[in-house]
Amino acid sequence: MKFLTTSAILVVLCLAVCLGCAPNQSPDQLREKTAEATSTLKRDTKAVAEGVKEGLSSNSKSTIDLNKASKDDLSALPGISARTADRIIAERPYASTHQLVTRHLLSEDAYAQIQDRVTVVH
Repeated sequence: MKFLTTSAILVVLCLAVCLGCAPNQSPDQLREKTAEATSTLKRDTKAVAEGVKEGLSSNSKSTIDLNKASKDDLSALPGISARTADRIIAERPYASTHQLVTRHLLSEDAYAQIQDRVTVVH
């Protein structure tokens, strides 16, 4: 966010300098163009910030159901190989996600990497 704020300030300053160097413009015209540029910059910065916020809170790391996930879905999880995905599928159904550990399919460390990305729907 500091980078965006710093970038925004630099853009406004560059615009002000460029507009200030334009020949034959009255101070009112300069103020108007600077206000327009600042308004556009605020709008664009807000849109970028909202996009970043949406990206961070989106379901890009959506949860997958252990009882229904395909081999490809499971293999896409960090630390899950195709072989492990096959073993997870073979051990279905699951009552809880922690059964991956209790059934000795994953170590506690491997489970910790994916626990927020898997679920069990009853």
